[in-house]
Order: sequence, then C-alpha cells, then structure tokens
Amino acid sequence: MAGLFFEDFEEGKVYDHEVRRTVSEYDNTMFSCLTMNTQPLHIDEEFSKNSIYGQRIVNSMFTLALVVGVQVTELTLGTTLGNLGMTDVAFPRPVFHGDTIRSRTTVLDKRISKSRNDSGIVNFLHEGFNQRDELVATVKRTALMKVKSPA
Repeated sequence: MAGLFFEDFEEGKVYDHEVRRTVSEYDNTMFSCLTMNTQPLHIDEEFSKNSIYGQRIVNSMFTLALVVGVQVTELTLGTTLGNLGMTDVAFPRPVFHGDTIRSRTTVLDKRISKSRNDSGIVNFLHEGFNQRDELVATVKRTALMKVKSPA
C-alpha cells in the first residue's frame, strides 16, 4: 500500500503536501451541477457581479474535498477503512477561479480501535491555503485506519 498504516502516524507530525491544484471555472461549475447546488454565487456570473465578492466563488464543498483529497496519495491510499466524521469545518476566505490550493495535514492524535482488532482511529487536521498563503479551509477529520498486523 502507498498509504501509511495506523502505526506509521506520529501524533503532532505535520505534512506539507507538495501536490497543488489550480481550481478552474469548469471544476466549480461541474461540481456544483453534479451536487445539485444551484447557489447563484457558484454558477451565475451576472448575479455574482453584484455580490460582496464581485465574482463567482468556488463551491466550499469542492474546496473541502480538494483540501482533504490532496493528502490521499501521500498518507492514506489503500490504508483508510473509512471516514468516521468531520468536524470544525471552516472557510475563512473564499476561493476564486484560478486560485491554486495547497494542503497541510497535522496528525492530532490516534488510538487503537476498541471494537475492531484490524484498525485504529486517527484524528487529522487538514488546512488549505491559496497561492498567497491565506488560509481558505480547515477541517478536523477522524479516520479508521488499517493496522499492519491485526492483534
């Protein structure tokens, strides 16, 4: 597996992910349409010109998915058994078409599962930043992770 196992995570370790992604108009429009989010701030340029932003903003659920998704190849590919929850989601700044997003993951804590012998629970903090190093998204995520050798 390319991902890390439960035992490989160290509490307090910070991962600055090298993969970045520039968000396009297509990304935003397609995601909004696929998820039936008809908020005009995402899909209507004329409406958005008169908003506080003066332009369309990227769907925050896309931003969240991108910030969390970037870490998969480096940290959890094939070793996550599932997401158990996400809390403390915040979007301190909007994302616009053309912004380039990078992510950072911090391992908050971990514990072995009380109900399963093949997994442990890891709590992550994921943070997303734009090309100006402005924080655009944060989320705490709890994941069920494989152990190397079940007890």
